[in-house]
Parts: sequence; structure tokens; C-alpha cells
Amino acid sequence: MPQPSVVAALSDIVEALKPEFAAMSDAIWDYAELSFREHKSAATQIAMLEKHGFRIKRGTADIETAFTGEAGEGGPVIALLGEFDALAGLSQIAGIAEEKPLEDGGTGHGCGHNLLGTGSLLAAVALAQYLRENNLPGTVRYYGCPGEEGGSGKTFMARAGAFADVDTALTWHPAPFNGVRSTNNLAVLEIYYRFKGVAAHASNGAHLGRSALDALELMNIGVNFLREHMPQDCRVHYAITDAGGTAANVVQARAEALYLVRAPQMPEALALAARIDKVARGAAMMTETEVEIVFDRAATNLLPNITLETAIHQNMVALGPVPFDEADVEFAREIQKTMTPEAIASSIRLYQIKGDVFANSRMDGSSGLHLGLREFEGQSHFRAGSTDVGDVSWVTPTAQCWAPAWAIGTAPHTWQVVAQGKSPAAHKAFAHAAKSLATTGLDLILDPDLLARAKSEWREKTEGTPYRCPIPAHIGPKL
Repeated sequence: MPQPSVVAALSDIVEALKPEFAAMSDAIWDYAELSFREHKSAATQIAMLEKHGFRIKRGTADIETAFTGEAGEGGPVIALLGEFDALAGLSQIAGIAEEKPLEDGGTGHGCGHNLLGTGSLLAAVALAQYLRENNLPGTVRYYGCPGEEGGSGKTFMARAGAFADVDTALTWHPAPFNGVRSTNNLAVLEIYYRFKGVAAHASNGAHLGRSALDALELMNIGVNFLREHMPQDCRVHYAITDAGGTAANVVQARAEALYLVRAPQMPEALALAARIDKVARGAAMMTETEVEIVFDRAATNLLPNITLETAIHQNMVALGPVPFDEADVEFAREIQKTMTPEAIASSIRLYQIKGDVFANSRMDGSSGLHLGLREFEGQSHFRAGSTDVGDVSWVTPTAQCWAPAWAIGTAPHTWQVVAQGKSPAAHKAFAHAAKSLATTGLDLILDPDLLARAKSEWREKTEGTPYRCPIPAHIGPKL
């Protein structure tokens, strides 16, 4: 852990840079660009990196909006991972505690990636500046990672070898809590099932038709029966993306569903998907239709690194709580009024906000914002979500922290997240995350033993199971 004077020096750098980075975060919130279309957001981040002396490489993994910015010389190579994509249908006016779209049907930063990318980039710039001012060796590399929302951008980047020479990777995510929570995220596969049949008049010529919609419905029924016979920690979700039209008197000649298959490990996800493929083929056989199975994207399960997570936690203890003021708390409580008590309690359970290092927050959420620091248990917990950070974690030791950019009770992918995306509290949260990551990055540069222990833990967990990208080589990012 850096000495208090070093922590203070890095914190001072972050605070001095914070205003221009807050403006950048707000600009990216305004752009609210979807996966792999984040051209303005990427250009804005690249301009900031260039302003602070970073060397830029564009088009990482042949993705237009993926890039890296590098500063410093020599080893180790410390990676900071950033995101900047938004979500469809979540347009929302900022700074108000009521659901009110900025643009009907528009996009919005419903997962806080405007903050995520800004905080990680700020950490990279602050760390690089400290190394330069103190004539210290080490390479800081910021990764602009597009398409996390439904795109698996980091998976494509990992497949292209973008992280091959990285010693460790660090990142964070906005949340309703402050701290480190080690999680075992699920591997996920996304697969389209496209049925092709024969159209016919549904009344006087139905016997001539072969219903693709019937096949799709039979598949969904079959998968529902399969749920009883799959491991309990797996998940299967689906959406009907094409019902074949809206005319009831036509035998539908086409139908399509998108399935998400999740499991604790990628081999389990692939095995479960193979069973679902059989159900789809059986449904096609029963209806005398054809089925095309189209692999879309995937992300590998997250591999926690307790050594790195402990280091981040220790630095968060040294930093103290996020310096929220009464206005921040009051706005958070106004946001909470739009939630049910059940939603707030569910959020506390989901993020496992248990003990508090500083004992500043009530565990019932009544403090509005998380004013303290979550205790770190030193062990991993099950979490049913998925992230493409998982693929990075199988290539190099990886860890992340969380910072309280949202009111306690706020669920991701909601209008409440978007409403809080430009708030002073959110700006304080990304700056706090930047301080946590920058100090941990400096730890890894100054303490070879810490880096060695993180790598040793990673090697033990990956021994015998080298990383294999779950997306076939012929499949590219889907715009």
C-alpha cells in the first residue's frame, strides 16, 4: 500500500483534473451512443488522452470505436479498462426524480458507462502523471472498450490478443455502494434460432403450410421443460425477435428467438446450449420446418483475483468515504421515493451491503447514498450477471471496485440511473474510483511482490484451462 503522502499526492492530481473529466463524462452522457457506434464518445476520450500525452492506437481488434492510449516506459504494464456505450429506450432528463424522457424512444446511459469510462481514464492519466513527475518506470495503458451492452467488445479484443502483454488489468463500475465485492459472474452465450416454414392460408389451406411460429413455440415449451433438468446455478432467457408477422390468417413462414444461456463456467454454458440446440431441431422436426442456429456473441465467466481485490480494498480504506454533502444525500432520497421498499431491500441484498468499515451508512438504505465502505470478506460470491470483463480476467490478473454513483436501491438499466448520471454525487463517485484504481496501479508498479502474488494466484486458477475465446473466429462485432 502506498504511504499516506503518496495517496494524498495521487488524490490531489485527481481532484485537480476532476472538472475537465466531469465535463467529458457529461458530454458522453449527452451522446448516449449504442454499442459499437460510440464514435463521438471514443473521439472525446481519445482527445483527452492526447491532451495528456498518451500515445494512441486506434481500431483495436478491427473495431472502429476500440482504441488504446499508452503513457510511460518499461514494465510492468498496468491496464485500465473503460466503457462508454449506452442503452436503447432509456432516454431521461438528468437531475430530476421523475421518469421523463429527454427524447421519446431515445437512448440513455442506463448503466453509467459515461462515468465508468471517465473514472478509468482519469485513473490512467493521474497515475501516468505521478510516474512522470517522480521519474518512475512503468507503462499505463487505457483501453477504450466499446460494446459492453450486448456486444462483448472486450471478448473480441481478447480474441485479437489486445491484452496479451498486460501484467494486470483494473476497472470499476458505478453502483449503489462503495467497496470491493468479489464475484463469480456467469459465462453467457447469445444464440439466434431462426425457423423457416411454408406460408399458407390459415383457413382453407392450412394443411399446405408449415408453421415456423409453431416450431418456435414448441421450442420454447421444450426449453421450459429442460429448466427442471439443468443445474440450478444456470440461467436461460429468451425473447421472440420475429413472430412471422401480424396476420392471424397466415401460416407464418418465419420466426426467430434470441436465447441467452448462462452458466458458472463456459464449458457448462456450451454443454447447456448444445441441449437447447437439440430441442430446437426437435421442434423443427415435429413441424416439418427448418431451423438455422446462429451464434451471435459470448462472454466468459469472471475469474476473481483476491490478491488484487484486497489491494484495492486497502487503498479504499486509506482514502476514506466518498465526500458527499447534504445536497447529494437529499437528491438520492428523492430518487428513492420512486422505488418500493422491496426494491431498496433487494438492492442491498444484491450488492451484499453488509458490514461498513466506517459505520457511516445505515444498512436499511435510509442514508440515501452509501456514505461508508463495504467490508471485504476476502472471498468470492455468486452473481448471476455476466460481463465481458470476464474474458480479460482469463488473459491477465484482473480486479474491479465499485463506487456509489447511485442512490441505494437503484437498479441498473433503469431511468433512475440515467437521471443520476450527471449529478455532483456521480462526479464524486467516478473521482473516488479513479483514486482507488490509480493508487492500486502504483502499488503494482512499486511492489514487485504484490504483482507476483497476483500473477501466482491467476496461474493457479487458470492452470490446465487456458483461455479460449468463446466467439468463433469468423464472427465479428454486430452493429
